[in-house]
This record gives sequence, structure tokens and C-alpha cells, in this order.
Amino acid sequence: MATHLSHPQRRPPLLRQAIKIRRRRVRDLQDPPPQTNQEVQVQSHHFSSEERDQLYEEALYTVLHRLGQPEPNHVKETSELLRYLQEAFQVQPEEHQQMLQRVGELEKPVFCLKATVKQAKGILGKDVSGFSDPYCLLGIEQGVGVPEGSPVSRHRQKAVVRHTIPEEQTHRTQVKSQTLNPVWDETFILDLDTVESVRQKLGELTDLHGLRRIFKEARKDKGQDDFLGNVVLKLQDLRCREDQWYPLEPCTETYPDRGRCHLQFQFIHKRRATAASRSQPSYTVHFHLLQQLVSHEVTQHQAGSTSWDASLSPQGATILFLHATQKDLSDFHQSMAQWLAYSRLYQSLEFPSSCLLHPITSIEYQWIQGRLKEEQREELATSFTSLLAYGLSLIRKFRSVFPLSVSDSPSRLQSLLRVLVQMCKTKAFGELCPDSVPLPQLVAEALRMGTVEWFHLMQQHHQPMVQGILEAGKALLSLVHDVMGDLYQCRHTWNKIFHNVLKIDLFSVAFQELQWLVAKRVQDHTAAVGNLVSPDMGESLFQLYVTLKELCQLGPVPSDSNGVLALDGFHRWFQPAIPSWLQKTYSVALERVQRAVQMDSLVPLGELTKHSTSAVDLSTCFAQISHTARQLDWPDPEEAFMITVKFVEDTCRLALVYCSLIKARARELSAGQKDQGQAANMLCVVVNDMEQLRLVIHKLPTQLAWEALEQRVGAVLEQGQLQNTLHAQLQGALAGLGHEIRTGVRTLAEQLEVGIATHIQKLIGVKESVLPEDAILPLMKFLEVKLRYMNTNLVQENFSSLLTLLWTHTLTVLVEVASSQRSSSLASSRLKEALQNLEICFHAEGCGLPPEALHTATFQALQKDLELQAASSRELIQKYFCSRIQQQAETTSEQLGAVTIKASYRASEQKLHVELLSASSLLPLDSNGSSDPFVQLTLEPRHEFPELAPRETQKHKKELHPLFDETFEFLVPAEPCQKAWACLLFTVLDHDTLGADDLEGEAFLPLCRVPGLTGCEEPSEAPQTRLPLTYPAPNGDPILQLLESRKSDREAQAFIKLRRQRAKQASQHASQLGR
Repeated sequence: MATHLSHPQRRPPLLRQAIKIRRRRVRDLQDPPPQTNQEVQVQSHHFSSEERDQLYEEALYTVLHRLGQPEPNHVKETSELLRYLQEAFQVQPEEHQQMLQRVGELEKPVFCLKATVKQAKGILGKDVSGFSDPYCLLGIEQGVGVPEGSPVSRHRQKAVVRHTIPEEQTHRTQVKSQTLNPVWDETFILDLDTVESVRQKLGELTDLHGLRRIFKEARKDKGQDDFLGNVVLKLQDLRCREDQWYPLEPCTETYPDRGRCHLQFQFIHKRRATAASRSQPSYTVHFHLLQQLVSHEVTQHQAGSTSWDASLSPQGATILFLHATQKDLSDFHQSMAQWLAYSRLYQSLEFPSSCLLHPITSIEYQWIQGRLKEEQREELATSFTSLLAYGLSLIRKFRSVFPLSVSDSPSRLQSLLRVLVQMCKTKAFGELCPDSVPLPQLVAEALRMGTVEWFHLMQQHHQPMVQGILEAGKALLSLVHDVMGDLYQCRHTWNKIFHNVLKIDLFSVAFQELQWLVAKRVQDHTAAVGNLVSPDMGESLFQLYVTLKELCQLGPVPSDSNGVLALDGFHRWFQPAIPSWLQKTYSVALERVQRAVQMDSLVPLGELTKHSTSAVDLSTCFAQISHTARQLDWPDPEEAFMITVKFVEDTCRLALVYCSLIKARARELSAGQKDQGQAANMLCVVVNDMEQLRLVIHKLPTQLAWEALEQRVGAVLEQGQLQNTLHAQLQGALAGLGHEIRTGVRTLAEQLEVGIATHIQKLIGVKESVLPEDAILPLMKFLEVKLRYMNTNLVQENFSSLLTLLWTHTLTVLVEVASSQRSSSLASSRLKEALQNLEICFHAEGCGLPPEALHTATFQALQKDLELQAASSRELIQKYFCSRIQQQAETTSEQLGAVTIKASYRASEQKLHVELLSASSLLPLDSNGSSDPFVQLTLEPRHEFPELAPRETQKHKKELHPLFDETFEFLVPAEPCQKAWACLLFTVLDHDTLGADDLEGEAFLPLCRVPGLTGCEEPSEAPQTRLPLTYPAPNGDPILQLLESRKSDREAQAFIKLRRQRAKQASQHASQLGR
């Protein structure tokens, strides 16, 4: 916060701040607003000499006549408080002594004890109903000194009030009927005589019972009131203000627990002899004293280069507490005094505005209509309007008052806004300032005024020293940059503060004002430039145009509803400069391309960068053209299309010029070369440069935003016009470059394909004694040498194209050889090893072809075939059962029927326990429409369980839902059962007397999932498992086909014989089921 400038004038009424901005906007566009010194009239926080003396007298009187024990955090020593007052009022020592002596001679105040009986809890019930009718007697006892702890002292502690205090000095509360938790909330004023007499008694009487409390029941029709308990307190032990719960003491030890009583005490002055107390209201005196002390402490912090944290020093807090207590100020009047002091000091001193939140909140909480006198209402209303006007003046100048260079500026502004909001929504403000304009409207108007003032200040700051059209353009560009910076700050920093507190969109307010002001200045400048645009002026106008584009993109430009100029359509002011911009863009790019090719030696830039220096420079030129086009982004669709056509035409022209120049450069450098390898290397560099050029041109539609342009010009161009111009020209250039690149890469690939095919054919003819990894070494060495050379001389794009061609050819050769060697597991193993190594070679740890390019459909089919062909017969059988287990897991339909079983494994006995419960929904395979089912149980594969013979159930006649309820046990170790292919095969058959049994279906139970094999504990009860029946694959399994081709393998042939029989039966039943 900053103090106000000099020459203050009275601010106009708040209602006049809500004027319309449109009327003023037109005037501002014509002439800058006159500089005024209009500021808010700030009330001074300084006092006259007479007022200061009276206030100093009041403060000294308060300290000298303090009574009661000090608060824990307050200052005890009177001398320390007097020194503090002397510093706070800046009183010289001699004057201080004189004032101190004069105050000491004043009439002493009349001390009183303000006692409030709040309530009691848990008292004894004396009536037959279990309740009491309690009341309270209280008084001050004048006694003589009795040693502490003596029998007399203990007796006096137990005495009741009416035995020790005269009745005329006793105060009594009302009687509360039938309760054990009475609430009185009654206040009494007890005179304490003069200060000297009280202090004398406090000093001499060591056993003085300062205050007695007893509870009595209401008088009964007959007899004496019953005693309920008492509280004895010493005046010398009481603090200046007390608020506590006290236990009730008994007369005897009969009922020691008699409840608690809530009491409040306050030592007050009934009459004070100071001039301020006699002539001014108590809260006014307190307000002035608070203002003086806070002003002193804020000044002290500023002298020490620190900010005040809104916490009074212990000395100041003690004096203010004593004064408020002695004057018996209510909490409301203390809050009001605090508000008046802080709101006035805030306008002239630097301290946090958050100090104002507590008093205004307290005023709102305790506000009662009609509570204040008329002069108090006027004083409070004046403080409201004064602070509001001052706050609005700070908000108007928030850019300079709360600079972002100071870290806590946003928080200080937010705190000020919250104080104003809290003040304006209080009942006191609404009652005392009923005609005030709503705060958001006042703040919005202040922001508008402040924005216009800031703009004119910046315009004066950027005024050029030398007059000229070019210097004026530079000054205008700097001004617009400042406007942009201010709008960015409004959006990203200030806007959220105003929106969160007042729901005001500061950014919209500032943008609406600034865009009108900027538009007028820019239009005047472009009109002064005219149609003849020099290169230097064209560059200046282009920078101004780009900056205005950024300004317009910050927010929506308001519609030009009243004919007032705005930034809407500002691009039309720059139309004469477009030819100059386009010509300069092409000329700069062409000069750069020619210079780049002339300096190019056609040597790769490095191992990772295979093209030469000219390709890099060409990419930079095209990027600069695209950047210029994006900066221009002409709003008019038809004109934007023509500008884009010009950019594309220039880019394609530069590409053609580059191709001609780079070829000529290659011929020039190769003319004197005898080494053909060096010439080939240069040719590779040229191809790489052309590849780089193709990539750059391919990005042109994205860089020039053709898609957005096509959407914009759709309404003004004929259908297909954009395709016929831009896309056709671009595609032609890309097609020509692509053809040249592919031709070169295809030539290189053909030279390598012959060698790859030769080495693969030789791989089959290697002796059986040679290991597969050794047999493929010649092929891998051949590829390593050739591919390393190509990788060294080609960019990644061309090298990837070469790898793709070679990989496709290699897979074709491998497929042909694998088909001819299908029955040879040795050849298949070598081909499998070759395929794996070739995949690694062509992938090259991520530097070659990606996995999606390697793993084509041909590769996956070949890999699967070679893996099967290279496997042993037992491995193929294991794969077969894995596939059938997977088929079983995926089958949910019970079209063929299902079997219900229970299976568990007992590890202690090494037994597989199987209960075959039933089968259901079997197919009727007999002519009578039924079946004679039985189930065959087999542990598969057979080579894993050679000692275990198949088991069978009983045969059930003419039954499609047989209940078997049979138990089988297989003595088998756990290890083979835990393999993924180990399973229990349930083959459901239809018994035929004369012919072979018919197949109902098969079910596979994976043994690794049987309870007892999956965990350490043996299951107590095996769960039921329902397995749908399945058929073998109707089209033939490739595993079975491969096993069938191994005629010399007896185990394979035996397995195939059974599987073929089952497949044949399944196909017959499947065709019947379909019919």
C-alpha cells in the first residue's frame, strides 16, 4: 500500500462513479484525458496539542489506577508501561514528569467490582422432588487479619454470607424454580470504597475473604432456607477481568461435591477525573487511544525496515485492555473503536488490511438496529464511506500501488477487496449507507478509469525523442507490447483475485478499454504510412501486425455496435504491405539456399545425420517460410487462399532450384574423382538430401494449416479448386522425389537379395554334426557387412526402406525352403534358428525395423510352422493337449452335454481322488433315440503317466442323463500333475454291442488346477466342477498333421490313430447334429 499524493481534493459522491463508460470512450479516442489531481480526502490520524495532552492524561490515569492481578501475557511493571506511553506520545522527560505529577494529583476514581452471576451446574436437590429452588447472595466482606490456615480462617471459609455481611450490603439474584442447573445471567455493581482503603486492606489483612457466594433455596412456608454451597474468593487474587467456573464449597463434609458456578468479575471505575472522560464518550476516548498506539507501533516497524504484523506489543495491549476494562466498554464498542482507528490509519500508514476484518466482523456479529446514538451512527457511516472511497482509489491505481515486483502484492490486493466486500455486506453498512452503489459496479468503474489512465501514462513514456514515421512505428510497437504484457498480467494474476472476491472479469474490462485505445493509434499510424511501403517500413508494419494479432487472440473483440473504431478488421489497414512481405520472404530464402549449396561438400554431417549441410539449411528456410505464413494468417478467406498459393509456389520453386543446384554440385565434386566408392558415397548423400527434402515438403500442409484453410474458403471457392492448385502441385513434387528415392533403394536391395537366397540354400546342406547356431554364421556375417555399409551411407528413412525390401524377400525364401523340408526336423531347427537370428538382425536393438514391420502375417505363420516342425513328437503331443485345455476353458455351450465331477489331490497319499457324479444332456446316438453312455478316464499325455491305465465307469442303458456316482483314485506323484499340459481326459462314449463305441464328447480337466495341487493344505471337501463336452477341430489340427507325417515314429503314429478315430466320429455326429 502507498500513501496518497499531495494536493488532495474531495472525491465526488459514490453514486457518480457509476457513469457509463461508452460516453467517455469516444472522448478518450479523440484526445487524451486531462491530467488531474483528483484524490480521496484522507482523514489525518494526528491530534492537536490539546487533544494529545488530554489523551496522554487519560492513558497515565489508566496505568496509575490499575487494580487486580495482571493477565498472563500483560506487562506487570507500571514503570514499563509509563515508558512505553512516553515513547508512543513522543513526550519529553520533563513534560512527562509534569504530566505524571498532575495526573497523580487528580481525584482518585471510584473503584467498583462488576460481578455477573451466569449459571450453575450440578447443585444439590433439597426438595422431595429431587430439585431445588436456588438463588444466590453475594457481597464484600470487610474483615480483620487472621493467619492463613488457622481454625478461625477455616471457619470463616465455611461461613455463610448472612452470618458475615450485613443484609444492606448483600445482593441477591432471582429464584429459579425446580432446577439443578439454574441460569441467572445477572450483573451487580459492588462499591469497593477508595483505592487507598482497598489497597490498605489488601496489604494488611492476610485472611480477608474477598467475596462470598452461597446458594440458598427459596424460602419455604415454614423453617429456614437450606444451604447449598458457597464460594470464597480474595479480591487480591482476582485479575482485572475474570471469567471462570468455581466449585461450590460445603459447610460440612457431608456433601463435598455440590456442583459448580460460572462467575464473571471486572474491576471498573465508576467515576474518573480526567478531562477526556468528562467531555467525550468512552468509546471515543478508547478509539483515540488505540489510534495513537497503533500509529506509534506501525511507525516503529517502518523505522526498522519491517512491516507491522497487526499484533500490538505487550505494553500496548496491556494499556488498551486496562482502559477498556476500567471504562466498562462493551465488546461491541471496543470493536467499533478498533474499526474507526484501523480504518482511519489504513488510509495513511502501511499495514495489512487484514487488520480490518476482525473489527468489521465483530460489528456485524453484534449489530443491533438502533443501538447507536446519532453522532455515533454518523461517525461510523463516515468511516465506511471514507474507507470505500480510499479503497476504490487504490483499486483504480492497482498497477502501481500493488506492483508484481513485490511478492505479496496479490495477497495485499485480495485482502483489501475482502475487507471492502465484508464491510459492504454488513447490516451496519446497509443501514447507514442505504444509497450506496453496489460494490462490484463501483470497482468495475474504478478499473475502467484506472486502465485508461495507465494507457495514457504509457503512451507518454514511449513518446520518441526524434520525430519521424519510422520512429513513431517503433514507439507504437513498444506501446502495444506493454499493453500485451498488462493484459497477460490481468488474465493470469489479477483476474482470479477480482473474480473470486467480486465476480468481476478484470481481463474483459481491461481488454475492452485498451483495444479501443490501441485501434485508434494503429489506424492513425497506418494511414500516415500510405501505400508506398519501403522494406524497413514493411518489416516494422509486419511486427506491428503480428503483435496486434496476438492482442486480438487474447480475448473476444466487442462488436462495433455504435460505430466506434475497434481492432475488428484491423488487417485491412495492412493490405498495402502484403506484396512487400511476400517478396522479402522469397528473396531471403533463395539467397540462403544458393549460399548453402555452394558451401556444401556433400559429406554426411555425422553417423546419425546422413544428409549434408545444405539439407539442414533448406529445412530451416522452409520452416521460416511456414512460420511467416502462420504469423500472417490473413483473416479474409479468399485473400488468404491467394497468399497460401504464393507461399506454396515459392516453396516448390525453391525445392526445384535446390535439386538442380545439388546435382550440379555433385557433378562438380565428382568430376576429378577416380575412386568410384567416393562417387557412390556422394550419390548416397544426394539421395539422403532428397529424402530430407521430401520429408520437409510432406509437412507443408500441416505447417501451412491447409485443413483449416480449406474449411474457411469452402464458401468462396469452387469445389475442388484447392485440390487442383495446392494439393496437385504438392503431390506432383512428392511423387517425383519418392520415385527417385525408391529407384535407388530398389537397386541396392537387388544386389543383396541374391546373396541372401544363396546363403539360405547353403544352410540346408550343412552336415548334421554342425550345430544350428554355427550353420547360420555365413549368412549373418554376410548381412552384417552389407547392412553396416548401407547404414553408414543412408539416412534412417532410406535404410528402413532397404530393410523392408530385404526382409520381405528373406521371408519369401524361407517359406519356400521350409515347405520343401517339412518332414525334416533338423532342417526345420536350422531354419527356425535362422529366422530368430534374422529377426534380431533386422530389428538391431531398435535401430532397424520396428516389431510391427517384422511381425507380418507371413512371418507369424512361418514362425509357427517352424516351431512345430522343429519340436519332438512328445513336445507336439504336449502342445496338442495345451490347445485342448484352452479349448475346454473357452467352451461355455453344453450343446454336446456336460459331466459333473469332484476332484482333489491328497499329497500325503500321493493320490488323485476323482468322483464322477453324473452326465447330462447327452446326444442320442442309438436308433432308439437314446444312448448307452459310459465314461473313460485317462491321464494325459500318456508318456507322462505310463504306469496308469485308463479307468471306466459302469454302462447305463438308454440314458441321456446318467447318474454315475463312482469314485476313482490314481496313485500319482504331484510333480507331473503340475505341468501345464497334464490333464484328466473324460471321454464319454455310447456303448455298442456289435460295433465300435460311438463318441459323445470329450472333457479335459487341467490337473494343475485341482485342489490340493494348487496349495499347501489338503482340501477338506472338493468343489463340484461342471465340464462341457467338446469335439476335436473339424478342419484338422496342424499338430496332428505334422505328427502324421512322421511315419517312423511309433508313439506319434499310435497317438494319431486314436485322435483320427475321435475326429472321424466327431465329424459324423456334427453333421447329424447340423441336420
